[in-house]
Amino acid sequence: MSTALLKRKLDKSFARLDTAGTGYAERADFQDVGARLIRGFGQSPTSPKGKAVAVRLEAVWAELAAYADTDRDGRISSAEYEHGMTKAFIEGPGFDPVFHPCAEAVAELCDTDGDGQVRREEFAVLQRAFNTPVSDISAAFNRIDTDGDGTLSTQELVAAIRAYYIGTDPEAPGNWLFGPL
Repeated sequence: MSTALLKRKLDKSFARLDTAGTGYAERADFQDVGARLIRGFGQSPTSPKGKAVAVRLEAVWAELAAYADTDRDGRISSAEYEHGMTKAFIEGPGFDPVFHPCAEAVAELCDTDGDGQVRREEFAVLQRAFNTPVSDISAAFNRIDTDGDGTLSTQELVAAIRAYYIGTDPEAPGNWLFGPL
């Protein structure tokens, strides 16, 4: 993957996590995203789906912080985020055991009726939890819906998340996870 593409994707995902606009991502940001997801899908934090998302996001934070928060101040700058994501998940060993289960938990939360499909409206709830601009949500869905059936299978969504974070194809639909780069 080109360094420029990787940087654009990581910059965009960092912006989705820095919900307070402080220039840093913190554990609280991951917890806030999780709470918005759980609440957005009408789940309780103590429900099985709610717990799964919260636990998996905490694991992603812990893995990322282990690589990125080198000064141990509890917050990660954009540069630290890029370094940590690269070392932990892109080049490092953490994607399959840590990030992938988080992606699956999020996809299962989005699948509100358990049919294995994420509808456009459910995808919009996911995107709003990450503060994706409304104008980018439909375009992202359309790109990720590779078979054009108007829904995303949970596998399509997980594949898009994988492509966004560790994929090397500059034309991959998953690069549109949070809208155009």
